[in-house]
Amino acid sequence: MLKLEICCYSISCALIAQEAGADRIELCAGPLEGGLTPSMGILQQSLQCLCIPVHPIVRPRGGDFCYSKLDFEAMKNDVSCIREMGFPGISFGLLNEEGKIDMLRMRQLMSLAGDMAVTFNRAFDMCCDPLHTLEQLTELGVKRILTSGQQSSAELGLHLLKELAQASRGPSIMPAAGVRASNISKFLEIGVKEVHSSAGKIVPSKMVYRKAGVRMSSEDREIEEYTNYSVDNELVESMKCVMMLIDH
Repeated sequence: MLKLEICCYSISCALIAQEAGADRIELCAGPLEGGLTPSMGILQQSLQCLCIPVHPIVRPRGGDFCYSKLDFEAMKNDVSCIREMGFPGISFGLLNEEGKIDMLRMRQLMSLAGDMAVTFNRAFDMCCDPLHTLEQLTELGVKRILTSGQQSSAELGLHLLKELAQASRGPSIMPAAGVRASNISKFLEIGVKEVHSSAGKIVPSKMVYRKAGVRMSSEDREIEEYTNYSVDNELVESMKCVMMLIDH
């Protein structure tokens, strides 16, 4: 059965995605950073509010995936807490300075993850040798790999995605970045069984009073203070519809 995973940056987004037919939620904070570890409150709330599987991301900061000792200690604590809370899956990824899998640290996190299904996140798209990395992740017992095919969008990375899907003897290859109803069939045609999308849209803030000249972030931010990120329920529904047609 084909699966649609939606990346959600709040519980309200996750509820929209669930209602629209998503099969699984990747739960994150920090949309401007491309996904960070959610807070404890958000994690607890997701278990209370959602019926479909939730896989939190463990990513202590934005930027690259080569982490300091302090970053890694935080990741170990987060993985342990998420496992103890009872989540069925989790997403993380680590590289070393040469762009290779940090096998020592990955083994530690895999051990801490226990029975949770592990997704190796888009650290994969920054590795230097994707086919060798696939072999290493297979050895580690990773369940799936989230990837754009090492391009800015999954559509541009389609050739590598197909090569990975054909080569994999373990992890499921899950295309991500720019996956929409208009192109989702291209990914399913290469044999993948699950796809990942943010299905995001920007909605205006409900605030009536607006303080001019005050920002909570740097001046070059793309999202203005008085807008919010949300999941587009119609986009999720349309992607799921395409998947159901292909699945039958």
